[in-house]
Amino acid sequence: MSSAPTEPKLLIPGLKPFYDFVQPLSWLLIRLTVGLMILPHGIPKLMAGVAATAAMALVKRGIEPAEPLAIALMILETLGGLCVALGLFTRFFAAAISIEMAVIACTLWPKFGWTGPGYEYPLMWCLIMFAIALRGGGPWSLDRRIGRQL
Repeated sequence: MSSAPTEPKLLIPGLKPFYDFVQPLSWLLIRLTVGLMILPHGIPKLMAGVAATAAMALVKRGIEPAEPLAIALMILETLGGLCVALGLFTRFFAAAISIEMAVIACTLWPKFGWTGPGYEYPLMWCLIMFAIALRGGGPWSLDRRIGRQL
C-alpha cells in the first residue's frame, strides 16, 4: 500500500495543458519578483556609500563592525538581488539574503508592523529567500543554462 500523495483532480480538466505549460514559469516569476524587489533596498545604500550606510543602517542600531557589514548589505541587496532574479549563484545569494533578513527580523522582534517597524516584513523575505535557497534557480535560470549550481 503506497502512502505517496497524488495530485488533486482538476475541477476543469481541460486546463491541464495550460497548467503543465506555465508551472515551470511560476518559479521564474517568484525568483524575478523577490530578486528585483530587493534592489530598491540596496541601490540607495550603494549610492550613499559605505560610511553613510554604516551610520544609517547599523551604528544607530548598535550593530558593529558597521562598515564591513554595510559592504555586505550593499552586495547582498544589489548584486545578490540581481543574481537571484537571474538565477545565477541562486542558492548562495538566496541563503545569504535569508540570513541577513533573519538577523533583521530578530533585531526588530517583538515589534509588529502596526506598532512600528516590525519583524514581519523581513521575516517574510527570510522565508521566501530560504525557499529559493532550498530549491535553487529552477528550470529558467542561468544556473541551469551553464549547467552548474551550488
